[in-house]
Amino acid sequence: MRRSGSRAFTLIELLVVIAIIAVLIALLLPAVQAAREAARRIQCTNNLKQLGLALANYEGSQSVLPPSVVVANNGAGFWSNGWSAHARLLPYIEQASSFNSINFTFAYSIADNTTVARLTIAGFICPSEVRPEPKTSATSQYGVANYNWNVGDWYVFGGIGTSGNRGAFGANRSRRLADFTDGLSNTVVASEVKTYQGVLSSCTIASVLEPNKIPSPNADPYSAVPEYTSGCTLKLTAHAEWVDGAALETGFTTAWPPNKVIKGGSPPIDVDLVGVGEKSGGPTYAAIISRSYHPGGVNSLFGDGSVRFMKSTVNGTTWRALGSVGSGEVISADSY
Repeated sequence: MRRSGSRAFTLIELLVVIAIIAVLIALLLPAVQAAREAARRIQCTNNLKQLGLALANYEGSQSVLPPSVVVANNGAGFWSNGWSAHARLLPYIEQASSFNSINFTFAYSIADNTTVARLTIAGFICPSEVRPEPKTSATSQYGVANYNWNVGDWYVFGGIGTSGNRGAFGANRSRRLADFTDGLSNTVVASEVKTYQGVLSSCTIASVLEPNKIPSPNADPYSAVPEYTSGCTLKLTAHAEWVDGAALETGFTTAWPPNKVIKGGSPPIDVDLVGVGEKSGGPTYAAIISRSYHPGGVNSLFGDGSVRFMKSTVNGTTWRALGSVGSGEVISADSY
């Protein structure tokens, strides 16, 4: 009898094939993941470029940039309608209908404004963000944002009638692009943050209350500001409301370089540091770090509309200089 020329795999041969496939997957998976992250980073860059175009169009229409937030004194205390620069830019990112439904006379938290406040705006969210879901409670829901405005280095807001910070945006202040005397290409106007960031707020900042006592940008932040180890309130939901103009929600500062780790709380977690909020009347001092899920750095929008990837290793002094609009620092092209 003639035997068939075909035969089945032996167990050993099958195991060898499986092992080879496993090795190939192990070799290819990092490359696939890297390609996906590269695509996400490109989309993130495009989102920031659209915000840069929106800023230019807003300034062309209004002759100024939008304020980060509006704060007023009603005689019985400080009051804020809360709305962020994000909200004021809505008509310039193809969200005119959302903008038209806002009543800016009242806070974003009132019933008439909650429909807009709960919106998730795709252009405000980086594709690499791991928590893009809205912030939801029993009584409210807010969309999140990964792109925040430069509201200074350490000094954010001194109170009504005081001098402004060194950043591109501030409470009760609308700069013009002509105010960027350091050069539009030398000034960061917006940068990435992570949603649901931990923040130590309402801190007592006893020995560093004056802007000229700003800690060194290259110092360890936790040891430079020991007052933050006590007298603070830990919040785990910063950067989770794009409608809110408060610095801890839609701002960042250049106090320390991107992705700098500030450990606080118990047990220690990576946090931001914010003193009295602008909506309490100031003065406000803050270390709100630009962070991202991109390996090695963050995407940052400059005044000229360009977007550059800023490495986490950028010198702190250089980063702080890039955050000021008119302090006269000399920044070389190879310093970041």
